[in-house]
Amino acid sequence: MPKTFTNLARHALNGATMGTRWSALFHMPFDFKAAEVDAAMANAVAQVDRQMSTWKPDSDLNRLNSATLGEWVSLPEELMNVLQAGLSIGEASDGAFDIGVGDAVTAWGFGMVDADETAIRAARIKHRNPTYHTLELDMANRRARKHAAACFDLNGIAKGYGVDRLVDAARQHGVEAGLFAIDGELLALGSQPDGSAWTIAIERPDRHQRAPRSIIELSGAAIATSGDYRHWVEVGGHRLSHTMDPRLGMPLQNPPASATVIAGNCMSADAWATAMMVLGEAGLPRAEHAGLSVLLLSDDQTRCRRCGLFMK
Repeated sequence: MPKTFTNLARHALNGATMGTRWSALFHMPFDFKAAEVDAAMANAVAQVDRQMSTWKPDSDLNRLNSATLGEWVSLPEELMNVLQAGLSIGEASDGAFDIGVGDAVTAWGFGMVDADETAIRAARIKHRNPTYHTLELDMANRRARKHAAACFDLNGIAKGYGVDRLVDAARQHGVEAGLFAIDGELLALGSQPDGSAWTIAIERPDRHQRAPRSIIELSGAAIATSGDYRHWVEVGGHRLSHTMDPRLGMPLQNPPASATVIAGNCMSADAWATAMMVLGEAGLPRAEHAGLSVLLLSDDQTRCRRCGLFMK
């Protein structure tokens, strides 16, 4: 019997991960065993968190962070793939996305401790080398080594990768359409039961309330949004963005309110959303070259690259 809207049950699953929650929405026949895919997706994102967390002292990422210069560190395949993607996007964005800003993130109070003036001065070393020049990956043997002091932070890419892993787990259990998300990173797989695309709201960048700014239809693509209106710290009476300028080792100065990127996978969308926060409109040619759709929001105007839309 073919799948129709009337013989499909709606499944909405979710769970805790990476300091937030993952979610999955899909439709399957009534006899589908949702508990099995629920467990598989929970295990998939838990694995990402175990490997890539900066908050877990024994994570594989922190093993790499604590390694001495020149020491090869054996790492799991999943982390190696994310590191490789991070270096690739770092180079493609001319260092606007950089996984080596962990020292700056911590120094400015976005880690487990408050902002520290001494650490801030250390993080703001001029001419910071981009990580794609200082981290060496041996993909064949699943190992990495540092050639310069660095503290790696994958918060700008790991959640997107986690969404991709949610989708992988779901597809292994026969789910071929649905919405999968972690925080502001989302992937729309296939279409809705009636054949229409999934409807996605892009949030208005307003720290005082949650409201949609734009509505798009998405199918077979991922979307991620990065912004400075939800997470910040106050230092010296100034509200500072949680997104770091990798070139300066400090929070962004006058960034867009938010950057939304549509890409083929959520890991890329996540990383490029961060890069576009750093680059602003100057980064639109790079995004177009990478085949991305980008929406930049500010307090007074919107600029959308691929669709040529400009709204007051």
